[in-house]
Amino acid sequence: MGGRKRATGIVEQVDGGVAELCPDDGRPGRWTLLLDGYPQSALDLEDPRQLDFEYMRRIASVIDAMAPARAPLSVLHLGGGALTLPRYVAATRPASAQRVVERDAALIAFVRRELPLPRGADIRVRAADAREAVETLAPGRFDLVIADVYGGARVPAHLASLEFLTAAARLLRPGGVYVANLADGSGLAFTRGQVATLRRVYGEVVLLAEPGVLRGRRFGNVILAAAAEPGRIPQAPLARAGAADPFPARLVAGDDLTDLVAGARVVTDATATASPPPPANLF
Repeated sequence: MGGRKRATGIVEQVDGGVAELCPDDGRPGRWTLLLDGYPQSALDLEDPRQLDFEYMRRIASVIDAMAPARAPLSVLHLGGGALTLPRYVAATRPASAQRVVERDAALIAFVRRELPLPRGADIRVRAADAREAVETLAPGRFDLVIADVYGGARVPAHLASLEFLTAAARLLRPGGVYVANLADGSGLAFTRGQVATLRRVYGEVVLLAEPGVLRGRRFGNVILAAAAEPGRIPQAPLARAGAADPFPARLVAGDDLTDLVAGARVVTDATATASPPPPANLF
């Protein structure tokens, strides 16, 4: 049975709260997923390459740049939402093998029922905690690991530690890339700790964010990309994509990133905290 329909969309109680799929009346096939009122994902069923959320476009720029066009990738998505990025990869890189880990089994069922995945796409979704999955998956299996996990609009603490990031790095093939979507505000304390921790694990780390977020003027998303081999992150294409976005982003790497995170300490299981909550009026 489908979720309860109302004027604004389709509503269903899931494990993590109240989920709502809201249609875009002006653009058929476009939907936004909210969880307890917080926007989680947006997608276009008719053209999954169209990404409404800027943080997803930033992640997509990494996906686009890390391998030749249409070359298939093996991708692990930690966090499912409306499965927007798996649909994007399936549309832009056919024959990719994708695995999704989403803790909320009821949310998975709701999304797959109301917004079915494209036929023929190799996308398998598993209901599990992201860290438990990472610690049990076979090593060297993925070209790309994308961490986009939120609980109550915050990145959980157990997914922000050196122990977790080390376990996730183990899953990457040589030349593989790890990408994380964070949310942070004034001072970027959470982000700075994550950069310091990623640098303990990887040889190269870069950051993408809007200048206003970098300067602490507003709360927003920060994308981090990391690779074992220095020079593996395609910085020039990422910088161009960020600058050309409707909400331009700045790429920070090398000495500039070192300056940004000066004094930040590596985060361990013993010291990890969740990312800061968004301001009450953000949404």
